[in-house]
Amino acid sequence: MASIFYVTQIEFEFGAVKALASHCERLGITRPLVVTDAGVRAAGVLAHALDALAGLPYAVFDQTPSNPTEAAVRAAHEAWTANRCDGLVAVGGGSSIDLAKGLAIMATHPGPLTTYATIEGGSPKITAAAAPLIAVPTTAGTGSEVARGAIVIVDDGRKLGFHSWHLVPKLAVCDPELTLGLPPLLTAATGMDAIAHCMETFMSAAFNPPADGIALDGLERGWAHIEKATRNGSDRDARRQMMSASMQGAMAFQKGLGCVHSLSHSLGGINPRLHHGTLNAVFLPAVVRFNAGAASVQAERRLERMAHAMGLASAGDIPDAIRERNASLGLPAGLSAMGVERGLFDRIIEHALLDHCHKTNPRLASADDYRQMLEASMQA
Repeated sequence: MASIFYVTQIEFEFGAVKALASHCERLGITRPLVVTDAGVRAAGVLAHALDALAGLPYAVFDQTPSNPTEAAVRAAHEAWTANRCDGLVAVGGGSSIDLAKGLAIMATHPGPLTTYATIEGGSPKITAAAAPLIAVPTTAGTGSEVARGAIVIVDDGRKLGFHSWHLVPKLAVCDPELTLGLPPLLTAATGMDAIAHCMETFMSAAFNPPADGIALDGLERGWAHIEKATRNGSDRDARRQMMSASMQGAMAFQKGLGCVHSLSHSLGGINPRLHHGTLNAVFLPAVVRFNAGAASVQAERRLERMAHAMGLASAGDIPDAIRERNASLGLPAGLSAMGVERGLFDRIIEHALLDHCHKTNPRLASADDYRQMLEASMQA
């Protein structure tokens, strides 16, 4: 049986963040903990949200790492407890929003966070008691503001997914104005993350026609505007389109992702300094080639439909088009350029085979398949 759920309230407009206090009031949040990172604060973006919260007794946790960890969730929990908070406002990229989701569990559920990880059978243990969360994205990439999942590196070093409809933010405030100052390389990396979400979920064999339509439209928007947004960060239409592509990718990926994310989750857990969106961009060409052999992808002409959305002549052009786009955006030419060595392959493959995205790829990958994808991703 297909289970299809869409999704949460979304306020999408330039200046939408200005209504943040009234949204807290509507949701019964009287003492919010604002979860963010030092970069968002230093860039002046956090100030827009804090100005909008004037009059509420808020507290701020701004120590979100680039890849959220269980230790950072515990630190945020200390701030939550010390300030007697009753709700969360996440202001930042996917890391801040995912950390807030981890805190939404920890603040209201007993035991270590790992208890609630998807691959540990923890999803059904996450209840409606989860702390209410408003998500305010400041990048256009992960789409975590409309997603039911969070990715956290737990204490034993694994990069695990936590999934529950109770983790979906009660409200997503999508204000493209907050992304206008995003640096070019981060615009490119997060934008390719959004494009990867749209492509992977569209290739997934699961039955969810609404997700397919949303993902294909998101791919078309993202592919058409990522270079414009990267080269001219003040292009308001390009920023708006990329934020939409990001949101759409996450609205759709409830259907499932695949090998791109199995590999990037695994490698990102081994080396948390590697940017998730950049890894997705590097892995995409090899995974698209691998998925071309999937019966479901061929039967439904999914690659041809993606090629059409990307303005390409044929499905066979997709891998090279992604490599060329990565190069034009200034992203690394391959894993080697990111400092990844072949000696890590066994560890990467071990964790990729256990990742929650592994089984939703349209073609089930073996250890040898993953090794070939890694080798193909070493150089452009």
